[in-house]
Amino acid sequence: MLGQMKVVSFTHFVQGPAAGQYLADMGAEVIKIEPLGGAFERSYGPANVFVDGVSATYAAVNRNVRSVAIDLKAPGSKEVVRRLLETADVVLENYRGGVLDRLGFGYEAVKAIKPDIIYASASGWGGDGPMKDAPGQDLLVQARCGLISITGDMETAPVVPGVPIVDVHGAALMAMAICGAYIRKLQTGEGTRIESNLLSAGLDLQGESMSGYFSGKLGQDWVRRDGRLASWFLPAPYGVFRLSDCHAVLSLGGGVDGFAQAIGDEELIRLAADRMENRDAIMQRLGTVLAKWTYEQLDRALAPLQMWYARVQTYDDLPDDPQIVHNGSFGSIPLSSGAEFRVLNHPVSYDGALPGLRHFAETPGADTRAILQKAGYATDEIDRLIAEKVIHCSSGRAGDEK
Repeated sequence: MLGQMKVVSFTHFVQGPAAGQYLADMGAEVIKIEPLGGAFERSYGPANVFVDGVSATYAAVNRNVRSVAIDLKAPGSKEVVRRLLETADVVLENYRGGVLDRLGFGYEAVKAIKPDIIYASASGWGGDGPMKDAPGQDLLVQARCGLISITGDMETAPVVPGVPIVDVHGAALMAMAICGAYIRKLQTGEGTRIESNLLSAGLDLQGESMSGYFSGKLGQDWVRRDGRLASWFLPAPYGVFRLSDCHAVLSLGGGVDGFAQAIGDEELIRLAADRMENRDAIMQRLGTVLAKWTYEQLDRALAPLQMWYARVQTYDDLPDDPQIVHNGSFGSIPLSSGAEFRVLNHPVSYDGALPGLRHFAETPGADTRAILQKAGYATDEIDRLIAEKVIHCSSGRAGDEK
């Protein structure tokens, strides 16, 4: 789909690399410019997980991306990068504000090299404004954008989602924006200056919630609720319940108006006459009743209503989940040693198929020599740059095309 798109990526950690991975999965040639020792996410793994020295974080967000290791502060490095930029469609970066400008690869400098460039910058808070120089990280953004406050509530305990959802959503928004700008470039020949940030991504996750809150001129009294109620703006039953043998969620839909009769509790039937006004009381009463039920009992009671409910699964349940298996959600990245990473595949199918693993740069600079040869460098020029420590060509295997 994006087979003609060439991206030069100055990215690290999650938001920027994940955006590059989405584009690479869709066929773009994404060239990641790494320091000689590797990008930051190579040194950090979730739960400190490394497989044969390769970080699980790196593996999760750099599939199908090529690696060129360059010391951007070394004399001679600017010409190497310039050669790559001359044929690029996109520059993708999420370095701290001003870093690429100081290195000579800010927007105006790159535009002078490639007037039709799509220059996409991802930051924590925005490219300018009062917080432009403040540290921008997923958890900090979740706190500032209100997401934590409405996931729980301020009276009892704000609750943090268990994964960096703002990073991932920000990455998807950036990839979407680049695809839109690329279509425009193909139509008009014009480039685009794209700026995204985690703060806007965190707010975007809450569009429905904020529309109701601000349009209705509501207050924090609406947000405070029984801890089992999953959303501040929806009526009961909507949330998580502990059963005798598992946890389960009940959601809106199907025969929700008859759920109280199906449970068979008179107090619940009375409260269900107004599911919004009595939402806390419903959740409390339902929680008391369901604590004695098994999931099998819940299934027998609610299945005839076609009500929405589900068992809460753990990560251990996921590899055998029949729908997840059918969707092909899990894949693997083999390493040269024979070990492998267990990772998620690209989340979208195209013409009935998921994009496959074409490439994995196992070590920093795994593709330096091949990329520079493609850019017109002779073997002796590449050897000279290696000797001068301008670039690094790793001896590790780059993943093969598949």
